[in-house]
Amino acid sequence: MRADAFILPRLRSSRNFLSFSTYTFRIIFMFNIGFSGWGVCVAYLILGSVVTKVKMVEKEKLGIAEKRQGRRGPENVWGSAAVAMICAILSYVYPYLSNLFELGFVASLATKLSDTFQSEIGKAYGKTAYLVTTLKRVERGTEGAVSLEGTLAGIVGSLLLSTIAVLSGLAINSIEAFAACNLAAFLACYCESYIGATYQSDKFAWLSNELVNLINCAIGAFISIVLYTFFTSSKFGAVVGASSAF
Repeated sequence: MRADAFILPRLRSSRNFLSFSTYTFRIIFMFNIGFSGWGVCVAYLILGSVVTKVKMVEKEKLGIAEKRQGRRGPENVWGSAAVAMICAILSYVYPYLSNLFELGFVASLATKLSDTFQSEIGKAYGKTAYLVTTLKRVERGTEGAVSLEGTLAGIVGSLLLSTIAVLSGLAINSIEAFAACNLAAFLACYCESYIGATYQSDKFAWLSNELVNLINCAIGAFISIVLYTFFTSSKFGAVVGASSAF
């Protein structure tokens, strides 16, 4: 009997696969970034779970609540943390670039938490929602819709996680890194809204929420590294220094 014929059906059991996924990420994070990295991940999970339950009953009545009352499945774990896992591994493999990959690690989770805050608070308290591609008014919970309340909540979410990362001793130890992380999360969330409004339809049925989450996190990590590199470049520093002289 082939090993995969025995193992895979058991891993596909949602609870078993969730436990396996969580254990895998915990080992990888702790080995490559340490307890601080795992602590940031735990903070992300707690904050995301709390905000998901805000006005859950009302959102369920409207049909816009998360599945399973916000309880995370293995597909959510991989969609949200796969990019962070890759950044954690790269920070260990390339120690001379660890500050960049640790920034990408935090930014990917801050992006996802910002997206969760933006979505859940927007669905709960958003008074007016607009489709990000056309700026037309739409119902709360529409794919690609944004609201002022949700946008502000998203900013709070990324600020919370990046602050926790600072206190944990990860490489968000400068104004440039902190700004890059939060600006990247903001921009990535709007990219995610655009993807949702444009491509998440019957025509692209394979583009699941989990895959969009993974893309969103990757965009956030990438933009944070690019922005940090730009902010810390000598030319940008010279411009800032010259402007401050006035």
